[in-house]
Amino acid sequence: MLYGMISHTDTLPESPEELKELVRTLSSKVEHYEREIPLLYEQLRLFRAKLYGRKSEKRIVDDAQETLPLFDLPEPGPDEEVKEEAEEEAEEEVQVAAHTRKKGGRRPLPEHLPRIEQVHDIEDKVCSCGCELKKIGEDVSEQLDIVPAKVRVIRHIRPKYVCPSCEGLEDEGPTIRIAPVPPQVVPKSSVSAGLLAYLLTSKFVDHTPFYRQEKQLLRLGVKVSRTSMSRWAMRAAEVCQPVMNLMEEEVLAGRYVQIDETTVQVLKEPGREAGTKSYMWLFRRGDPGRRVLVYQYHPTRSGEVAREFLGDFKGTVQTDGYAGYDFLDHQEAVRHIGCWAHVRRKFLEVVNGVGKQRKRRGGAADKALGYIRKLYALEKAARTGGYSPEEVYDLRQRRARPLLAEFEKWLRRKREQTPPKGLLGKAVGYALKQWSRLTGYLEDPTLLIDNNLAENGIRPFVVGRKNWLFAGTPEGARASALLYSLIETAKANDVEPYAYLRHLFEAVPLATTLEAYEALLPWNIKSLPAAEP
Repeated sequence: MLYGMISHTDTLPESPEELKELVRTLSSKVEHYEREIPLLYEQLRLFRAKLYGRKSEKRIVDDAQETLPLFDLPEPGPDEEVKEEAEEEAEEEVQVAAHTRKKGGRRPLPEHLPRIEQVHDIEDKVCSCGCELKKIGEDVSEQLDIVPAKVRVIRHIRPKYVCPSCEGLEDEGPTIRIAPVPPQVVPKSSVSAGLLAYLLTSKFVDHTPFYRQEKQLLRLGVKVSRTSMSRWAMRAAEVCQPVMNLMEEEVLAGRYVQIDETTVQVLKEPGREAGTKSYMWLFRRGDPGRRVLVYQYHPTRSGEVAREFLGDFKGTVQTDGYAGYDFLDHQEAVRHIGCWAHVRRKFLEVVNGVGKQRKRRGGAADKALGYIRKLYALEKAARTGGYSPEEVYDLRQRRARPLLAEFEKWLRRKREQTPPKGLLGKAVGYALKQWSRLTGYLEDPTLLIDNNLAENGIRPFVVGRKNWLFAGTPEGARASALLYSLIETAKANDVEPYAYLRHLFEAVPLATTLEAYEALLPWNIKSLPAAEP
């Protein structure tokens, strides 16, 4: 190795002292390369796995390509211990009970769909013997059909009235009476509440950019420019701002908030280049009784965004390990808890990074994932078992707390044995640095083990971003944040987005009181009228 580092043109020193110094220098370089090269190979394998590997976090075990379930422990009762996984499975005979096979074939079409009957009858209903045929039954088959989007025009007709007796007066002339113009989200425009709801649902739910919708409408014989669509969307967001204010208040009225953020590109930000990263923040109320999601656009990822939104909030805030949230640890009225999904992700990166050397070097990551898997199994048992809050708290104290104590000891031992710059060292360091936050969920049975609900809430925005790529202006980004808030909160409360937006755009121009705006919040919607055919 030392000889390979010396060029053929180099001249070896003649002095013994200089030769020893050269050997020491080369030896230190060799040691450095021996430490760094494996780490670089880890990073290379991890990048390849991210580019070409599976995106799911489900694990592949050894070389058998066997998929382990995420929750692999039995589900215990309130007073039943969860059995530990055996290191080796014992062979045993299993009797498989008889079962009934389901008949194959197509599943029946939904009963609620309207039916159009088409009768295919024979023309000649006389037998060759001369006798008239008698109907004995019929054979019925069904096909699923669809009618493409239908564009129509709504004509608003306002009759004018005048008094015949006053018609001849010369002073002020006859008084003409006419009904007032119906309030609209976008006054003096050609867009109805239905069309506006359709356009926004297509973009923010189905991720279809306005320029594609412009082409779709052209195929239907209507020309609506993307510029008009953008202007209508911003106007709709402006009119719905009072509803948005109530949703923000509702998030802070709870005792549990989850926060996440992702990047967004805004082209025309004052004083910034077009390629500069901005951020879309999500604040989600975590209380199980009220599901509210609030998106906010900000040009920065600074923790001041979260600080300003939370204000004097008192309760629990759950985040990932981003340093911008560190200020929460010093808020007296706030309990700051972490996310176990992010810890699990770090150790999954170790598994992806070690590649074929997993049997030799990936055992530690598998051990850590085993601990995390058991914690999630306890949470699944409580969730699917219908446990009361008291039972959830008792299960966590009896089972999760000792497991976490054992896991922490293992992590501290592993930290002393693992290079801190390697993937495993980084995963271990991340878990220990976050430890006080990661164990915070044990104290309250209503808290969750991870921040996945916030991540799931921000995922629709990420999928949409892959299609529309960027926002044109900060005003457009703020309008998008408000519309995402309305739509995702409606979805979280099991309200169909198009029906909700249509109802909202029809009712919000008429709202003048606080009670009227509160009635438009998604969780206050009891039923929505069906759209006219």
